[in-house]
Amino acid sequence: MQSKINWIDNLRGMACLMVVMIHTTTWYITNAHSISAINWDIANILNSASRVSVPLFFMISGFLFFGERSAQPRHFLRIGLCLLFYSTVALLYIVLFTSINAELSLKNLLQKPVFYHLWFFFAIAVIYLVSPLIQVKNVNGKMLLALMIVIGVVANPNTVSLKTGGFEWLPVNLYINGDTFYYILYGMLGRAIGMMDTRKPWLTWLCAALFIVAVFVISRGTLHELRWRGNFADTWYLYCGPMVFICAVSLLTLVKNTLNTRPLPLLGLISRHSLGIYGFHALVIHALRTRGVELKSWPLLDIVWIFTATLAISLLLSMLLQRVDTRRFVS
Repeated sequence: MQSKINWIDNLRGMACLMVVMIHTTTWYITNAHSISAINWDIANILNSASRVSVPLFFMISGFLFFGERSAQPRHFLRIGLCLLFYSTVALLYIVLFTSINAELSLKNLLQKPVFYHLWFFFAIAVIYLVSPLIQVKNVNGKMLLALMIVIGVVANPNTVSLKTGGFEWLPVNLYINGDTFYYILYGMLGRAIGMMDTRKPWLTWLCAALFIVAVFVISRGTLHELRWRGNFADTWYLYCGPMVFICAVSLLTLVKNTLNTRPLPLLGLISRHSLGIYGFHALVIHALRTRGVELKSWPLLDIVWIFTATLAISLLLSMLLQRVDTRRFVS
């Protein structure tokens, strides 16, 4: 179990960094006509490579709770307190530093989060809720591969339609609807792959190649959508889309095979503070962007600056919070 915890720690740290990168590059992705093509393309590649972050968090939770043990009352308490605490922080930020309608945010609190990134706490609660009902069995590798191909790509409702002469080949309709199905599936795959013996050099190289190819397809597909529509579309960015699905499975296996000895110092630190970083980072990025503390004349430098500053400030806030929150309810 200790070795499994090591790769989980490293994976959690990577996923946290990727979340920060997604929101760091969002302004450039959605304002393609305001920057040069090369700068947009670099931001697009960084964002494409980071889309896997949210699925990885679901896979980590599934690995931990879709086995012999399930989520306990203390886990539900922690999620509830996190949602309450970070929603309160976000609401205070909105009231004190923005022109966002705080009353509307409160009115719709149970339908949508106070601040956009807090949606994850609602979604992860579903994993906890179903965990007492799910205990993933040891699965044959070939069976698992077939399942992933069919559900992750062939029958994925987010797969781009493939037609020939009016006949639609993909996606096959297996009546799969809603992102929640894939969030739970990510959790089950996290547990299934986590239990498998994947320590095969050829599989490690294959997963590395699949991840690179899938990121390339996501970035090129997004570029194609931009040129075709004349504006950004998230068709290829969807967390439950087939290419992001392939990225998630590939990267989890790759990290499990290569970063299984010990938590790397930086990733271990980020992992220990991932909850606090996640809770604060979107507010920090919003503050930096809206206060003009940015370098948009030099987009690449700006990405580095916003990412680094956001990570440092969020990490510092998390460290300070942990000094108060000694039982780690919200940190």
